[in-house]
Amino acid sequence: MSQTSQQYDAVVKTCRDLFTKKMKDYGSAWRILRLPSLTDQIFIKAQRIRGLQTLAESKVDEGQESEFIGIINYSIMALVQLENGVVEQPDLTLEESLDLYDRHISITKELMMDKNHDYGEAWRDMRVSSLTDLILQKLLRVKQIEDNDGKTIVSEGLDANYQDMINYAVFAMIHLGAK
Repeated sequence: MSQTSQQYDAVVKTCRDLFTKKMKDYGSAWRILRLPSLTDQIFIKAQRIRGLQTLAESKVDEGQESEFIGIINYSIMALVQLENGVVEQPDLTLEESLDLYDRHISITKELMMDKNHDYGEAWRDMRVSSLTDLILQKLLRVKQIEDNDGKTIVSEGLDANYQDMINYAVFAMIHLGAK
């Protein structure tokens, strides 16, 4: 599992580097996004990945990797919004945003390591297309929970679903050979 941990960290570094660059370009403008808006952004990215996996031709010169990075980063943003709430104006510095990013990715990685231990790295035998479908399924669950005003009876909450999407996207990136 140490290989998984190292591969996970390499994928996260790529995602965090892009997040950092976008924070420098745009600041924390994403802090005004309500949770359903973030969910929809993730949904669009997951749908595009599914399209790339099924279509013979793509008209936009960006592959699955950039979309999986988007899923990871938007899911981190959603976890921040869940914890801190939505604001009317950008309110985080680069350093504050990166601290939140690092904290949420650390919690999410710990969850992955625990599940990976219990499931015996079953994800390594999965196809990227299956990971994509699981992300889409999680998104549909999140949309339903959002429609239920965040309430569940016996199911995991929004945070667990976003964390699972991050972990599935990281696994997909590892399968795709991300560095």
